[in-house]
Amino acid sequence: MTLEGGCYCGALRYRIEGPMPRGGLCYCRACQHASGGGPNAFALVAPDSFTWTKGTASQFARPDLPAPVIREFCPDCGTQVTTLRPGQTKRIVKIGTLDRAQDWPGPGFAIFTAEKAPWHALPPDLPAFEGLPPSR
Repeated sequence: MTLEGGCYCGALRYRIEGPMPRGGLCYCRACQHASGGGPNAFALVAPDSFTWTKGTASQFARPDLPAPVIREFCPDCGTQVTTLRPGQTKRIVKIGTLDRAQDWPGPGFAIFTAEKAPWHALPPDLPAFEGLPPSR
């Protein structure tokens, strides 16, 4: 399967090839800041399945944190497209940046629910974790 996506202005584009990536919803405060208030819908993509096809992403990592995530975004329009997490090999791709987000089957779990706002709704029957899920 091939999925394609990019930023709001089109200057930054990517392709995902391989099996449909699984993912979830993140309710952490950092993702709420990045999304403008809601949870972040994301897919976990193997490094060899992801390719930038147009443009060069800018990166930001909070300098005041000991092991910050690296947020990759369009230098022109500011759309956050991916996140790189220290110690994790998979790239975190923001579902809203897919050209056809409706092709993604939906979240398989929710994380950092302890940080969700009272008005954030959790989808019924979705496995939910107050932080990161236990390692498998």
